[in-house]
Amino acid sequence: MHPGGPFWQRRNLGSWSIPKGEYDFEKESALEAAKRELQEETGIVVSGEFFELGAFVQPSGKLVSAWATESDFDPSHLRSNACRIEWPPHSGHFSDVPEIDRVQWFSVDEALTKIVKGQVGIVQALVQKVGEPKREQSAD
Repeated sequence: MHPGGPFWQRRNLGSWSIPKGEYDFEKESALEAAKRELQEETGIVVSGEFFELGAFVQPSGKLVSAWATESDFDPSHLRSNACRIEWPPHSGHFSDVPEIDRVQWFSVDEALTKIVKGQVGIVQALVQKVGEPKREQSAD
């Protein structure tokens, strides 16, 4: 998913991310929190079999746990929540912007250039678990 707001508007490479957020481990599991964050940030409700990809330390020092499941989603059905930002910074002007402005499907190679640096390992872990996707062959 691509973050919303004016700061991210023209940024593409190295700016995409998986849904993530903080949670209270006494009230919900990390997987339950991941499902909740996905729904809050995109409107996607997923169910099915999930497998853990691991925990990944971000450049900020935060730890991100990631899971995967097989599911279909039409990016045109994105329903993002809003967040309040001050823009420009220190201007005193506040606006509500979508937390994310778009979602998109990528090939593995493209995903590795689009995702934020700290989450490259998540894409690599997914490929390691499920393998490279098969390329469709054109009929001659």
